[in-house]
Amino acid sequence: MKLGVFTATLQELPLAEALDVVQSLGVESVDFSTGGFGSKAHCDPEVLLTDPARLDRFREEVMGRGLEISALCFYGNPLHPDREVALRHRRELRNTILLAERLGIERIVTLSGCPGDPTEPGYPNWVVYPWPPELVELHRWQWDEVLIPFWAAEAAFAVEHGVRDVCLELHAVNLAYNPETLLELRRWVGDVISACVNPGHLFWQGIDPVHALRALSGAIGYVHVTDCRVDPVTAPRNGMLDAKEFRHEVDRPWQFRTLGYGHGEETWRHIVLALRLAGYDDVISVEHEDTMLRPADGLRHSIEFLRRVVVREPLMVLEPHPG
Repeated sequence: MKLGVFTATLQELPLAEALDVVQSLGVESVDFSTGGFGSKAHCDPEVLLTDPARLDRFREEVMGRGLEISALCFYGNPLHPDREVALRHRRELRNTILLAERLGIERIVTLSGCPGDPTEPGYPNWVVYPWPPELVELHRWQWDEVLIPFWAAEAAFAVEHGVRDVCLELHAVNLAYNPETLLELRRWVGDVISACVNPGHLFWQGIDPVHALRALSGAIGYVHVTDCRVDPVTAPRNGMLDAKEFRHEVDRPWQFRTLGYGHGEETWRHIVLALRLAGYDDVISVEHEDTMLRPADGLRHSIEFLRRVVVREPLMVLEPHPG
């Protein structure tokens, strides 16, 4: 396994300075945000695709520091009920795929998206409860008429342009948000759809990452990592569903945390073992979403933590010893 960093964590720094920080951490790879709800500060596909000289400089900034680009990450909603937003995100998603092709990267990370309803434009409607009855019908429409047709076409476009893994991050307010929904979409669209697993997004849903990874065996395309701390007072009192902004630290039932500040080494060792048993022996890329630590400090803490739990040697399959 290799260690990497999602550079959007350092989006306030110019590209060269951000990569210097990453290099100082001693990791092997980086991945970049390419738009949507995320920053394009370090990697703007529209600019890089139209300026070969700038693309060459971008590539050299990374490779010159002994790093590799492990993925391009587009976090948007191509199914957004606001047509203007949807079209912009679809354009940026395709540009991400085209840039991956230009860079020789066979993997992108994105989100499945979430539509609204068929009657009028508005806000995404994430259906996670089967009542009133019209929500069941809405959920069926979202899958049959929007999600599956879109990703069938988009997956074909990705394959045409050399992207073998469209890794959908299991994230709230998306139709593919847990192993069951990801695998259902994969059954309809094909193996080009895989999961980007981030345990931080599983913990707060009440999902055990080890069980999730077992369920996703053979379908894991990429791994991002954040930790999540469940508040021992607020969560038992009010449950895990909460719409308060993340800055309301004391009042929320859970928060994203730097690795080791939500769960200890034993939990993360089990996660690493489950990844290997599920056939994943690739990059583990660190994100930082902890409001209690500055980004560079949080990355350093997380990388130091991972070095104690990640098995770096290639996976070996040994025959049982006779006797």
